[in-house]
Amino acid sequence: MTLAKLRLPKIFNTHWLERQQTTILSAALVITTANIISSLTGLVRERVLISAFFNTLHSQLELEAFQLAFQIPDALFQLIVLGALSAAFIPIFIKLKKQRATDAFRMSNIVMNYLLIIFIIVSLLVFIFAKQITLWRTGNGFSADQIKVVVTATRIMLLAQILFTISNFFSGILQSYRRFIIPAIAPIFYNLGIIVGALLFKQTLGIQAASVGVVIGASLHLLIQLPAIIRLGYRYQFSLDLNFKGVKELFRLMPPRTLSYTLNELQKIILGFFTTSIGGLSFFSIRLAMKLMVIPIRLFGVPIGQASLSFLAHESDQKKRFRKTLIQSTNQVAFLAVPAAVMLLILRVPIVRLVFGAKNLPWETTLMISRIVIFLALSVAAQALVQLFIRAFHALEDTLTPFIVTSITVTSWTFISAAGVFYFHQGSVFLGFTTSLVAFLELGLFLFFLEKKMGQIITKKFLLSQLKIVAAGFLMAVFLYLPFKILDELVFDTSKTIALISLTFITGSIGGLVYIYFAALFDVKELRLLTRVINTIKQKRATYLAQTSEMVVETTSDDSLS
Repeated sequence: MTLAKLRLPKIFNTHWLERQQTTILSAALVITTANIISSLTGLVRERVLISAFFNTLHSQLELEAFQLAFQIPDALFQLIVLGALSAAFIPIFIKLKKQRATDAFRMSNIVMNYLLIIFIIVSLLVFIFAKQITLWRTGNGFSADQIKVVVTATRIMLLAQILFTISNFFSGILQSYRRFIIPAIAPIFYNLGIIVGALLFKQTLGIQAASVGVVIGASLHLLIQLPAIIRLGYRYQFSLDLNFKGVKELFRLMPPRTLSYTLNELQKIILGFFTTSIGGLSFFSIRLAMKLMVIPIRLFGVPIGQASLSFLAHESDQKKRFRKTLIQSTNQVAFLAVPAAVMLLILRVPIVRLVFGAKNLPWETTLMISRIVIFLALSVAAQALVQLFIRAFHALEDTLTPFIVTSITVTSWTFISAAGVFYFHQGSVFLGFTTSLVAFLELGLFLFFLEKKMGQIITKKFLLSQLKIVAAGFLMAVFLYLPFKILDELVFDTSKTIALISLTFITGSIGGLVYIYFAALFDVKELRLLTRVINTIKQKRATYLAQTSEMVVETTSDDSLS
């Protein structure tokens, strides 16, 4: 008897992972969907770490130290690698690919080789002087035991960043080909790696099990992208030909962006110094609050910004089309980010409890995180828009302007925060306020320079669209707050998880419907986004159902299928 010819459901065919996205909306939808899953796994990761390593005061301090240890390895990666990748890698890669794909791949290999060499040399120095660096960047509220945890974790996580150097080049290449799915899901495997490492090695390695998990996660982040990159035609070659086309151009554009990243990373390190000077798990609290703030930015600002970059790069020599795409993307980001910010602001306490509220998380810490979220939530839309505007300048191969803006905002944040912490003796809540205040300054500066560079950005039509979205968001906040307070105090016993979930879901749904109602009332054009997304999902579902019916043909009675 012959073996059956079997047509499997489409989900088992991995070619859908490498499908090209042809519009900004479809690309952003892919990235947003993956970012939702990635954010959820990231929050699960935090909850697992809190559950595993937050049982005693000693373990709480160790977990805070582990979180602080991320800063230096991550800073090296941001400065050495992302400075190049975000500067102009995708526009230059696309330009070379139009002429000859092998030249684009060779350029990426040359740049990656240089950055790997630099990264490894600097990592060796950090490995040797890890203790001195840790002592330099922590305040008096940090204990000697915490210093030891940071030093060990820093050294382990340097290996993970070397792997990230390679995998992020792969991400840039895939995005240049408008393959957004695999780069978008790679962070999911990174988070899963940390979870697996923490759970597997907890008994033998303690808090450093999480550090090992970071290395596992980085390995998965790389491996998940490798098959797709090979199928596109990429082959690794060791070359340091600085004169190869595109290499010098990229390195020429890299310094301003690297300096911008330097300032951003310096701000994070200063934040670590301020919070470790305050003590009382301040770094732990503000970091978790910022994680909640980052979620809507990752879901709306980053996806549309990433998806827009390749489209804006293609249109960089056509001002009218560039402006149209940028304004359309700006309105889309604002339309999605504003209600997310309102949700986070009004429902901050139940969200913190649901996301991080492991049984061993103290109520005082929960309240502290919630207070910080109040201020951070106010700037969510501003920070989401900044992600888009940065990429707009990169598409124009202008890395100097973002550096100027970042210089102004980081300097302002540092002086205001330092005055608050050391002169007025304010705590981590004040740092949240400063972060939000400076985010609006950054947004204003980017809009000013975009208008100066491109013209006809800040028009009456543009401002009216933004005003309508903000008004709908404000009315959403009003109508969301009232049912939330009533249900919280009179209906639900929020000491129970099911009741807490019910309260959050019901009030969140009410808020969402109110926002949609007022958006329709104000004739917000971006409301059509929801219709387009729903129709796209319906079409894809119909196609999927039509193509995934299982069929077995040419079978005979002697076949044995299990």
